[in-house]
Amino acid sequence: MKIAIVGAGVVGVATAYELAGAGHEVTVLERRSSAAEEASYAPGALMSPALLAPWAVPGAMGGPGNSFGHSSGMEVGSAARLAELRWLWQWRAAARSAAQTGEAPAGLHALAALSQLSRRRFAQTVQTLELSLEASAGALVLLRDVRTAAPLRGTVGALRGAGLALTEVDVAAAYKIEPGMAQSESFSMALQVPDALAANCRQFTVLLRQAAQRLGATFEFQSSVMAVRSAGARPEIQMAGGTGAARAFDAVVLCNGMDANALLGTLGIQLSMVALWGTSLTATLREDVGQPRGTVIDVARQVSLSRIGQRIRIAGGAELGRAATESHQNTLRRLYDALDAWFPGSAARGTGMQVWRGARAVRPGGLPALGASGVRGVWLNLAHGDAGWALASGCAEVLAHVIAGDEPPIGLQAMAHFAAKPPK
Repeated sequence: MKIAIVGAGVVGVATAYELAGAGHEVTVLERRSSAAEEASYAPGALMSPALLAPWAVPGAMGGPGNSFGHSSGMEVGSAARLAELRWLWQWRAAARSAAQTGEAPAGLHALAALSQLSRRRFAQTVQTLELSLEASAGALVLLRDVRTAAPLRGTVGALRGAGLALTEVDVAAAYKIEPGMAQSESFSMALQVPDALAANCRQFTVLLRQAAQRLGATFEFQSSVMAVRSAGARPEIQMAGGTGAARAFDAVVLCNGMDANALLGTLGIQLSMVALWGTSLTATLREDVGQPRGTVIDVARQVSLSRIGQRIRIAGGAELGRAATESHQNTLRRLYDALDAWFPGSAARGTGMQVWRGARAVRPGGLPALGASGVRGVWLNLAHGDAGWALASGCAEVLAHVIAGDEPPIGLQAMAHFAAKPPK
């Protein structure tokens, strides 16, 4: 099949790699000048397990108070639109329901299964291509008290049910796992995830793009898509600028995050998703002070601190209804606070520290839109939220199976959780 992929972030590139490997003629259209220049540039480094991302699904890290309290990092800007406020109400309602019933949030088990599938596919890809990545293994989830730990029961159960090893450890054991942590902050217990992995998302994306090209995929950069149409037997793409005839493909896969909204509109598809802006700090580690061995997750602040090679990446925050240029000092302050609390003095600051901010597309239930769009020949791989880096390889593998007409590796019942609803 002749397939166009819109977007060259980690999701789009992973999709290109899987489809090119299956023998399809793949063209990737990207408006930027290279791969991974937007949401995949410097997101949180923890790529598995996805459910430990703060904004995975409503209630995964606690109820509305945990998800939207001051300490959690949610910032609702004054410029929030009605659609964004409606999304916020839906997310909070889902989180509140999970907190009241004590049951795992809707979609938690499905997302855990997809996360584990993605983890396995990522490992296979790294091994097959013999990639050398900036990475570290293991995660430690720090819980200040029983109240903080209680909302995580559903998440822990879902991860264990999906086959992930996860162990409760006391404070003494936690410091043996991460001896570089400062002891100025207090916590009562921790969850150890020895199989978790943190890595450099952009580095992986760039290397995977090269592998996809070797399989025959073509990448067209500085190529903006203005519209996708499906009036005939094959979908067509109209490039921006209005020059040239529409380009026909057997299939079009939208992997361009929030930018897909405009293209979906031309197809009559309404997909409720909003942009949650996140921030990361990346700096070189100093050799003479305490450093992380893997990833430390501060649940109270909802911040992750990950080692990637000889650097540390601190990531967190969720800003709703904010323009890209608007100040996000509260988020930055929270990241610096977490760094100073757990690994003070470990990172080289000043001009050597990279500050990044990017938008993550998130649906009200937290699950991605993966599969058929409801329009002939148009497929979706969108709205992975805070877990895009963790889910990219798995989502690409699932989509390659579905496009080929094969049963997806996680089963049709689980796929139903991700499929987008067709337009009315």
